[in-house]
Amino acid sequence: MPGMPNGFVKIQTLFSEKTERTVAALQKLYADHEFLLAVTRDLSAGVLEESSLKGKRILLKPNWVKHTFNPQDHLCLCTHDNFLVAVLELVLSKKPASVIIGDAPIQGCYWDRLITMELVNKVEALSVKYNIPVSIKDFRRVVFDTVSNKVEVERNPMSEYIIFDVGKKSYLEPITSKGKNLFRVTQYDPDKFTETHQPGMHKYCIARELFHSDVVISLPKIKTHQKTGITCALKNIVGLNGDKDFLPHHRIGGAQMGGDSYPGKNRLRYWSELALDNANRNKGKITYWLWQRFSTLLWLLSFPKKQHQLNAAWSGNDTTWRMVMDLNMVIGFGKEDGTLADAPQRFLYSFCDGIIGGQGDGPLWPDPLGLGIVCFTDDSASTDICMAMLMGMKVEKIPLLMAAKSFMPNRKVTIHLNGKPVEQQDLLPYAIKATPSPGWENYE
Repeated sequence: MPGMPNGFVKIQTLFSEKTERTVAALQKLYADHEFLLAVTRDLSAGVLEESSLKGKRILLKPNWVKHTFNPQDHLCLCTHDNFLVAVLELVLSKKPASVIIGDAPIQGCYWDRLITMELVNKVEALSVKYNIPVSIKDFRRVVFDTVSNKVEVERNPMSEYIIFDVGKKSYLEPITSKGKNLFRVTQYDPDKFTETHQPGMHKYCIARELFHSDVVISLPKIKTHQKTGITCALKNIVGLNGDKDFLPHHRIGGAQMGGDSYPGKNRLRYWSELALDNANRNKGKITYWLWQRFSTLLWLLSFPKKQHQLNAAWSGNDTTWRMVMDLNMVIGFGKEDGTLADAPQRFLYSFCDGIIGGQGDGPLWPDPLGLGIVCFTDDSASTDICMAMLMGMKVEKIPLLMAAKSFMPNRKVTIHLNGKPVEQQDLLPYAIKATPSPGWENYE
């Protein structure tokens, strides 16, 4: 791909009066397939056309984080099934050669509860209607059932992935300690990070489908996020990494101990983290439960407040945003031989599902937010900044967004709101205040 042209962020509001901007009113839009199809078609006009998609291999990457637990989860947890189906039909109408729909949800996600038969039937019906093959794939290599304490590894062979080592270019390099393994991710063996992240070495495990696709379309759900403040276009591509042993989410210990799991320092919390490490080393064994309960007990004895979360779910998390930026570098510049090019290698489009967004304890336990927004873009960094503004967030206080500002500094991006070019500040009158994740309540 010779260079990268100017980018765009196209936003469509789906409300005309503030009184209509409610969850009750907006959720009805998901039931209108023709409406969703029309909105996505209008937003992508001139970009996703038959001239650009005919005969191409398409990868659709929804936000499938986990299966539903609460009654409102179908609205605000994942990319809405009907939104996905509308984008799928839009793409199929442009006569591509094939479509793959794939993601890597959390290891405790029950795939058969996430991918319902209703969704499968809709996808198959569209595949038949347009006579184009469509497949759905789980990109995860490891699954762990926390209820039965059973681990399933090598669900997909390593041959289906490409390992990238971004080395010293990594955003994690400045916080990587020589001779120490501080990186952690909840419910994973901490010792594995000695093989994937060390000074000068930062590896990621990317599904080959990315490199075998001509066009990649991400379908993020716009939500608050307990570790990065917001999850949208930038964060959604993390699901193209198939093994979380490659994904640092935080560093063990408090901020005054060289880590970023919680503010200050606290011995009971640190011992709780060490006990959790032992639990994760013993998954599948009876000792897993013993260490898990001991960890929980120690944590409770430390009398944690909202900004004290065992999985570093607070505004002081200085690790996850760096991992997200690394992956955006890999997705944008990565080649199939596992190296990074100097120029962007592919177009990544995003259709952001913000009809009902997620607020509160996102990304796993969000509450519905009547955002009333659909966005189509080819610039993830600018999009996330715009979405944060529309959710009433302080962009300058969110490390992920500040890093995004300098990701591709020479690229000019045009913002359109309801078909008209605008400046970022013109979005402010349309902002609705989202409840942040508990550990972000005082981030301002």
